[in-house]
Amino acid sequence: MILNYGSLNLDETFAVPHMVRPGETLSSAGLERHCGGKGMNQSIALARAGAVVAHAGSIGEDGGMLTSLLRQSGVDISRIRAADCPTGRAIIQVEDSGQNAILLYPGANAAALDPMQALEGCGAGDWLLVQNETAGTGDVFREAVRRNMKVAVNPSPFDERAAALPLEQAACLLVNEGESAALAGLPVPEGARTAEDYLPLLRDLCRRFPRTAVVLTLGGLGAWYGDAAGERYQPAFSVRAVDTTGAGDTFTGYFLAALTRGESPADAMRWGAAAAALAVTRPGAGEAVPLRDEVERFLSGENHS
Repeated sequence: MILNYGSLNLDETFAVPHMVRPGETLSSAGLERHCGGKGMNQSIALARAGAVVAHAGSIGEDGGMLTSLLRQSGVDISRIRAADCPTGRAIIQVEDSGQNAILLYPGANAAALDPMQALEGCGAGDWLLVQNETAGTGDVFREAVRRNMKVAVNPSPFDERAAALPLEQAACLLVNEGESAALAGLPVPEGARTAEDYLPLLRDLCRRFPRTAVVLTLGGLGAWYGDAAGERYQPAFSVRAVDTTGAGDTFTGYFLAALTRGESPADAMRWGAAAAALAVTRPGAGEAVPLRDEVERFLSGENHS
């Protein structure tokens, strides 16, 4: 089983010609409301990829649509607790190109769960997945390690709390270029145009965390995987992006689902890249995660050239 201790958000997505600039008032061409939060998106991706997954987190009285979607997707929601505050919110701007900018309000995600309750029934052989949008992540991480669970970490959004996590004890670390640079203490490569330009970041993290598998996602440039056995590259699939919100979460869920069912890192990366490619062709985050049979058809060549 994979237990995801993660965030649950209600997303409000505004269609804009460009990101709002300081002092600017900008009219939106559209407003959509979706289910989101990195934790929720990743749980849906895990479940739709075929993994047995439970979600632990907190919502307010206004979070019923989130638990409904998780339940419909096949996620165990018995570890989701009600908090005495509103559900977390994300205000998302999406440009015509599909690029986005996100403002987060933690809400109920700031209500930490007791680690013993969150991990009840979990032990050796199980996985824990965490991000950095939920209070108490470090305590749950450390308790999972004490139980000999394997921990996958997506330290996003990266800040001092993420840096303080015992990442050297993680089995898998999933980061984008900005998060990898912050962890490595290196600048994001200026003027980078190819995936190879980011190899120094991957190699630095692999040196820092020699017992951890590192996944470095690069959006349209693909993704790198590195561990003690070497490096592997997965190019991105070419699609027309509508909304990139949640693409990394979709990759994470499909990658981890494949890895935990015994597939090779190379195959797991391919699953993640294909699922993310399908997700960006649709609006929203959690709702945009494709089903496994859709990804299988995509990989067979039926839906792309």
